[in-house]
Amino acid sequence: MAPPRQGGAGPGRGQVLKPPRLLAIGRLKPGPEADLFAHYNARLRPPFIVTELPEARGSAAELRRREGAALLAALPEGALLVAMDLGGQAPSSEALARLAERWEATGRPLVFVIGGAEGLDPAVLARADHRLSLGPLTWPHFLVRGLLAEQWYRVQAIRGGHPYHRAWRP
Repeated sequence: MAPPRQGGAGPGRGQVLKPPRLLAIGRLKPGPEADLFAHYNARLRPPFIVTELPEARGSAAELRRREGAALLAALPEGALLVAMDLGGQAPSSEALARLAERWEATGRPLVFVIGGAEGLDPAVLARADHRLSLGPLTWPHFLVRGLLAEQWYRVQAIRGGHPYHRAWRP
């Protein structure tokens, strides 16, 4: 598949996409979750720039607070923050492709954040420009990386007219 280009009629048309960033709590160890993420991230053009932040210790509330502070401190200035959150919007893949186009049209660095096992701190959710869910099921935070990478690859396929996404399927 050729490198994806920005779609739409805006000023970014025809320019190569800026790499999205992924800030995540915890170090992804070798195994199926890491393999899944690596598989789809290698297909992305451009791939995610990943920053892993250490898991905190303490009570659930303390974990969220410490990890949330670390995530917010690692955000680039002016970032458009997309929080991966069970309570967020769960769009179809086509709707996510439209959201991606709007997000990229802002010209702001696009940053996805994935919290640790206890989820995201309310401060991160309050700072988020968008809350995105992968559906009503609860997914392990390490598996969310691979699922997000696959969906972002699907978004690029949709926007590029590549047959990877089969829109005819229900």
